[in-house]
Amino acid sequence: MTDFVHREDKWSAGDAYEPYVGRWSRLVAAEFLDWLAFPAGARWLDVGCGTGALSETILNRAAPHQVLGIDPSEAFLDFARSRLSEPRIAFKIADAQALPVEDEAFDVAVAGLVLNFVADPARALLEMRRVVRPGGSLAVYVWDYAGEMQLMRRFWEAAVTLDPAARELDEGRRFPICKPEPLRALFAEAGLDDIQDRAIDVPTVFRDFDDYWSPFLGGQGPAPGYCVSLSETKRQSLQEKLRAELPAGPDGSIRLTARAFAVRGVRPA
Repeated sequence: MTDFVHREDKWSAGDAYEPYVGRWSRLVAAEFLDWLAFPAGARWLDVGCGTGALSETILNRAAPHQVLGIDPSEAFLDFARSRLSEPRIAFKIADAQALPVEDEAFDVAVAGLVLNFVADPARALLEMRRVVRPGGSLAVYVWDYAGEMQLMRRFWEAAVTLDPAARELDEGRRFPICKPEPLRALFAEAGLDDIQDRAIDVPTVFRDFDDYWSPFLGGQGPAPGYCVSLSETKRQSLQEKLRAELPAGPDGSIRLTARAFAVRGVRPA
């Protein structure tokens, strides 16, 4: 039996989340915004902004008039505020299913790596649609948990080999919406037009095995949460299995790929 007692994902330490997912999310965010190609001077809402990876990329690449980041984790928002303190950006603690903003207040609403963690994704999309002006855009991206988000896929494959009960915690199994077809269906159900999707692949290059492994000890998210729940002996077994199986180069670096699926749509005018 697994040592993991319950499946409550933990999001309480921005400095632990950054080396696990934040650094790779920033790479995806850049490709995502280039794909959206929204004009400068727009008002952006970043739903589930977390530690601010997507918000920061909007500031750096999209020349926004305004960015508002929304997230339920005060700890993650504190981390984001510590990095981003310019006048164009603000952060609020809130639930994606009940956005504390007025109707049609934004030109674009985006959500990076969060829709699958919302209890009712369809409701969250309807809220995002509500707060975007007619003709404005909604867009999200999520990891390809069941396929080419390799740093997580490798982890769960090793974990399930040692502990079959871990299969129930695997994001690839937990989040069937993280594929283009169900994402497009959610956008259609929300009444959006011009729905498009694409895959975004980014390299995840780890200096060495410790650079890969240590973020799993931070406890932020499903896989790290499972990892820190294990006994020391079981965690050591998982660590050594991964060390033996990951594709290390001559210099010790580990080169993997992370794939995200992105979907966008337009609120009808």
